[in-house]
Amino acid sequence: MAAALPMIRLGVNVDHVATLREARQTVYPDPVAAACLALRGGADNITVHLREDRRHIRESDVTRLVRELPLPVNLEMSLNPVIVEFAESIRPAEVCFVPERRAERTTESGLAVRLLADRLFPVVQRLSEAGIRVALFVDPVDDEVAAASALGIHAVELHTGAYAESRDAASRAHRLERLSTAARRARSLGLAVHAGHGLDYDSVARVAAIPEIETLNIGHAIVSRAVFVGLEEATRLMKERMRDARRGGVP
Repeated sequence: MAAALPMIRLGVNVDHVATLREARQTVYPDPVAAACLALRGGADNITVHLREDRRHIRESDVTRLVRELPLPVNLEMSLNPVIVEFAESIRPAEVCFVPERRAERTTESGLAVRLLADRLFPVVQRLSEAGIRVALFVDPVDDEVAAASALGIHAVELHTGAYAESRDAASRAHRLERLSTAARRARSLGLAVHAGHGLDYDSVARVAAIPEIETLNIGHAIVSRAVFVGLEEATRLMKERMRDARRGGVP
């Protein structure tokens, strides 16, 4: 009898709660209060992206999350020196470096790790020495996974956007295989394997079933469902979908 796979963790991204707040420049809805509801729904960590233009999450949000929340905080960020210095000072449990362009609506691709290696290496060292786990957001490509590993990071987060956006069965199967292959490669290099971007309640199952993946970070789909059922229930439902897939219940 095959051994049961370990349970998969869910990181809930609350950026879009802050997006709603910033639409009117009010003090509500509060992303920290949202994180507490996600915790009640079964979230294992909270993810936020402190963008260079501060379009949603602010430093004060990150500070409160790190200090007040009984869950690990995963801070997504660019290589901007001001944000790196902030991360070093506030010390979230984990940071994940992502590419960032001002004009984009959301992160569009993984980091070009091989091209950025000389810039990434000292920053990875600096934050690691501060006791922060460091991850890189990468496309599911062998060369990028290997280049990430060479920097001494803790984890890679595989970009699931291409899979989540696939509309035909053949394309989706091909992109799922790429994710599976990259996850196996990352694990063979001693890295923790996370994944995320664009996953929803329908597309999450087959990614959650990849045995090497430990954590999925999901935001937009959960916050969107929360409009109708509340954030606690929306989180609970996503966690159930992930756990069912892990137990072999992939549709």
